Amino acid sequence: MNFDLLVHEAWPAYEQRVHEGWVLRYAGGVTKRANSVLALTIPQDLDGAIEAAEEFYREREQRCVFSLGPNAAPGLEDELARRGYEPVDPTIIMAGTSLSDFLDGATVGYGRGDSQVRIEGRPWAGWLETWWAVDGRFTSEIEVAERICTGVPAWYAAYEEDGVAVAVGRGVPQGDTLGIYCMATLPQARRRGLARRVLRALIRHSGTKSAYLVTTAPNQAAQALYRSEGFEAAGSYHYRVR
Repeated sequence: MNFDLLVHEAWPAYEQRVHEGWVLRYAGGVTKRANSVLALTIPQDLDGAIEAAEEFYREREQRCVFSLGPNAAPGLEDELARRGYEPVDPTIIMAGTSLSDFLDGATVGYGRGDSQVRIEGRPWAGWLETWWAVDGRFTSEIEVAERICTGVPAWYAAYEEDGVAVAVGRGVPQGDTLGIYCMATLPQARRRGLARRVLRALIRHSGTKSAYLVTTAPNQAAQALYRSEGFEAAGSYHYRVR
């Protein structure tokens, strides 16, 4: 799987410009993923390409950020480091490739519907409020975040109690795999297995045998959960920020 492209397609910036094979992405500054350079090719003029990227973000009053994943252009990391770009936000890519077999062997949750997990084709107000309360990074740009989420078809799942979404997730169908994003649980609802139920509901709803997700490298608890559900580390990426 080309995880660089899968992540790019599942979390689309609403403004994109291609320059010598690089995709310059902008979405109001909300998340580095949608506001960074996806550089998978080696341009004929590396210096010129970097300068074009810097100008693109300067015009939008944003710092220039490069996403460096498994398929990043060779030599780009060293050149960015030489220019003073700092590495930030190391992220782990985890994938499960035989999930239907794993689901068949599970004793809870996979084999039947979960009446407390609601799944819709668009995010509703309660879903958005819960996700952004956990993952909003102290910004007020929830409308921009919603625009990013709804840029591609996806399913939105929430474990609800008394009509309130307390754990949420987003599943993006991408051919024969499912991209899982926006996993978030309110602090008061943690350590109850609710994220697991949301994850299982999305996988069951998709019907795919494979899925992938991303989680920050320091989040060992999330990685342990995903490993227990049949996911293993499959790659990593990070950013270089000027």
